[in-house]
Amino acid sequence: MRITRRKTFNAGHRLFRQEWDDIKNREVFGSCSNPNWHGHNYTLFVTVEGRVDPETGFVMNLKALSKLVDEFVISKLDHKNINLEVDFMKGVIASTENLAIGIFRQLENPIRDQGARLYCIKLWETENHYVEYFGGKQ
Repeated sequence: MRITRRKTFNAGHRLFRQEWDDIKNREVFGSCSNPNWHGHNYTLFVTVEGRVDPETGFVMNLKALSKLVDEFVISKLDHKNINLEVDFMKGVIASTENLAIGIFRQLENPIRDQGARLYCIKLWETENHYVEYFGGKQ
């Protein structure tokens, strides 16, 4: 059985490689490499799976899941600059793909400690763009 919790956050970032000049970064990343940053209203879906507990009827208590997502993800990302302020994104290109991987890594063990398994992170960056990460090797 799988269950999903939805959360939202706002964050800014810039796609760039420090070793490239602004011209090369603009060629590769387009307007997302604006040196003055840009932001998104992200929608995050955290899906966990496991057996339904016969005592509670839950795969995982959604209040507990919500608290974990707030503590390990939302508090670190909401109204932050992903490149400069987010500990788990230090030294990583702040793409949606890398952000989903980082979020997965933040949540995998805390969710396991609650008796469930993190199945998937789905992260919507815009209404036309989202990624899904299932925890496979990069």
